[in-house]
Amino acid sequence: MNVLSVENVSKRYGEKVLFEGVSFGINQGSRVAFVARNGTGKSSLLQILAGKDTGDGGDVVWRKGLRVGYLAQDPDFDGESSILDTLFQTDTPLVRAIRQYELSIAREDTDLMQKAIEQIDQLNGWDYEARAKQILSVFKIDNFEQKVKTLSGGQLKRLALAHLLLDTPDFLILDEPTNHLDIGMVEWLEEQLNTAKTTLLMVTHDRYFLNNVCSEIIELEGGEVYRYKGNYEYFLEKRAERLLSTQAELEKAKNLFRKELEWMRRQPKARTTKSKARIQSFKELKHTVHGQRAEDSLSIETSMERLGSKILELHRVGMSYDDRCLIEDMSYKFTKADRVGIVGENGSGKSTLLKIMTQQLEPSKGKVVLGETVVFGYYGQQGLTYKEGQRVIEVIKDVAEVIPMPKGGSRTAAQMLELFLFPRHTHYVHVEKLSGGEKRRLYLLTVLMKNPNFLILDEPTNDLDILTLNVLEEYLSAFKGCLVIVSHDRFFMDKLVEHVFVFRGKGEVKDFPGNYSRYREWEKIQEAIKAEEEKKEVVEEKPKQVKVKEKKRLSFNEQREFDQLTIRIEELEELKQTLTEKLNSGAGSHDELAELGSKFQTVQDELDESELRWLELSEYAS
Repeated sequence: MNVLSVENVSKRYGEKVLFEGVSFGINQGSRVAFVARNGTGKSSLLQILAGKDTGDGGDVVWRKGLRVGYLAQDPDFDGESSILDTLFQTDTPLVRAIRQYELSIAREDTDLMQKAIEQIDQLNGWDYEARAKQILSVFKIDNFEQKVKTLSGGQLKRLALAHLLLDTPDFLILDEPTNHLDIGMVEWLEEQLNTAKTTLLMVTHDRYFLNNVCSEIIELEGGEVYRYKGNYEYFLEKRAERLLSTQAELEKAKNLFRKELEWMRRQPKARTTKSKARIQSFKELKHTVHGQRAEDSLSIETSMERLGSKILELHRVGMSYDDRCLIEDMSYKFTKADRVGIVGENGSGKSTLLKIMTQQLEPSKGKVVLGETVVFGYYGQQGLTYKEGQRVIEVIKDVAEVIPMPKGGSRTAAQMLELFLFPRHTHYVHVEKLSGGEKRRLYLLTVLMKNPNFLILDEPTNDLDILTLNVLEEYLSAFKGCLVIVSHDRFFMDKLVEHVFVFRGKGEVKDFPGNYSRYREWEKIQEAIKAEEEKKEVVEEKPKQVKVKEKKRLSFNEQREFDQLTIRIEELEELKQTLTEKLNSGAGSHDELAELGSKFQTVQDELDESELRWLELSEYAS
């Protein structure tokens, strides 16, 4: 069943056309990823679908009664509300029932209370607050009474995600849901989305996440919409086939265009009707040839200085803030072409280590030794810094007007921009008008233009589109210097790093020889071994407990008591039977029957006590 229909939707900002004539539909239960280049309007399209913006044309039609949830890149909440109150600021049937319940208590309205209780029971809502706190804890938000205005941008994004997961809408629109999540959070979110029954449309650069969650991909390329019924691996395969086919068709069109161009040049001014038809065909062919383009490739060469024998050494480095230890006694010597990934929970000390390595921070203990030939290229989470009103080319010229190339010659700032997928017409655009991904790409160019031989990338994949990431990975794979990457993007890490520093908490940093996926496999094996050992310990303890019980024997007096109780219980059973028969006969006066009843109760009480004690002693009787 189709729940969303998008027909010929378009959007432009001034003279810039983001997209035009976009059409597609999404069926109930589908899990769709939307893929396109940075600057082509992915976030703008999601905003239009969510009703947060309007298109310049076309229609967006939702199935009637459908509840839609939207995760924006920059969530907006009431800054004065507490975190927990914010989670209850939603108009779902469950939250309405909870409000009714609270109102009934205030009014002492039993009828309203009963209705609210029935509604909450039907919606299984009594654990709503516990569920909210559990999700916030996963996202490392523990102070539930904290004001929203005091949260960082990453915490706000995680709060918005928690709000959506609690809201359980019918259709989820997610714009970069894994930004600001550490790897553990991303894996937890994968599990939540895979077990939910929600229809899903998302934009994400996290390819493992996309591959594990989505089963369909919609690609917007060159104004055309392409659909792929499969995960990310299937998308890569079929997209490559499409590009090969398009390239072959383009080559045929170019060959035909050359022949037709020669014919056009030979024709006299006076033309027949037949010639006019051929001229019209030529114009259409010309439009086809010029309208098509080969796949863009991001290409940049740097003339980096050779690394010496001494690069970077950490000698028993430690770092603490107040009573919290982030790094305890870490030592490591970097060698040429080292490729290191750094993983761990948010706030565990990853970025702190990078600042210690680049000597922006002094460690609490130990020392850092830096080689004389090291030139750092540091790509931080803060992103690009630029002056208000500054243009794209001005940002690059601030780094260098001309860049020397490794094989001689040089390239101008404009040429460098073109190599980094910024066409000439974008060079004088104001930086603030670029998309988030375009700003990140420009920032990356400013870092690489400094010709570093030791490249440090702190969350480089945030806001970059998948196609740019593929090309960036190719560049980094060929990079001959040292490479250190902090990222929650498991695909990116697995492709580029050879070992990982794992921040495991309480200052422990483990150096694991392998990529992140291998580390996770090793960790699962260790967890299984530990669980098996704990299971063996429990099994081994049980026989000991049994033996203690088996060794216990009744004392002489206890054995005598046990034998006497056996006889006494038989006597009491017989007496109880006799009294029961007399009471059932009804013979005798009222006083006699009352006396029999009293005697019966006394016998019953003694019998109960005797049987209880007999059972206790029988456990140890030989």
